[in-house]
Amino acid sequence: MRMEITGRIWTCALTGHRALPEDFDENALYDKLNELIELGCTKFLCGMACGFDLRALRCLIDLRMKYRFEIEACIPYRGHDAKFSAEEKKLLKKGLELCDRVTVLFEHYRAGCFLARNRYMVEHADAVLAYCKKEQSGTAYTADYAIKKGVPVIFLN
Repeated sequence: MRMEITGRIWTCALTGHRALPEDFDENALYDKLNELIELGCTKFLCGMACGFDLRALRCLIDLRMKYRFEIEACIPYRGHDAKFSAEEKKLLKKGLELCDRVTVLFEHYRAGCFLARNRYMVEHADAVLAYCKKEQSGTAYTADYAIKKGVPVIFLN
């Protein structure tokens, strides 16, 4: 899998489910992110939601010890973390401090804001890393949208 785009930033959007199974393999996620960086990825777009996004963010925080790359937080609306647990809020806060850019799409919640965030990430990415186990989900929508836009999707098993 050679995806390096010579001469410019190669950006990867991250998408996955909020509810992860107990046997979700965070080590496999870490390894895949590490592989993408070694292949030339220099920027990640993270939706900053519970579940997969925060797990990916935790991996990226660790990978920052080894590599230089950018992280853009893509937040659907201000206050999207109101129902996060204390631990999730702490990880989000730490992650936001390390982000190179924070993009907030809407000031307040509105119908479709999560899908708008997902489309934003696809439209600003060269590839998408997806953890998708449900055919009817925001993650499936995002992967399908990327495929329709011609953006390669790498599925994390």
